[in-house]
Amino acid sequence: MNRGKKLDLFIGAEIEDGWAELKDARKSEISNEPLAPSKHFLLFKKEKRRGKTVTLVGEFHLSIDEQERVLKNLKKKLGCGGTCRDGWMEFQGELKDKLKILLEEENFRFKK
Repeated sequence: MNRGKKLDLFIGAEIEDGWAELKDARKSEISNEPLAPSKHFLLFKKEKRRGKTVTLVGEFHLSIDEQERVLKNLKKKLGCGGTCRDGWMEFQGELKDKLKILLEEENFRFKK
């Protein structure tokens, strides 16, 4: 192959070649209505941020005031910091076992 020539390769399909574009994409809609604690199915995630462990619990479908009340109550009982983002509660440290007990007392359920 000569160094001065470029390869002219075309990879792909044209829409006129029998390919069709999807008009209706199936999307599951999640309602923004607040749910009762017994209707929640929460799960845990563990992340490392700047070398420290963060425990995530979610996804909560509560009003903002109710979510802040639950978060404040949990932070007080656990003695740790935390925040609420996009329906998930984030807690500083590895607190899965303690959180599960406290949330079950408030009638929240978990995925297995």
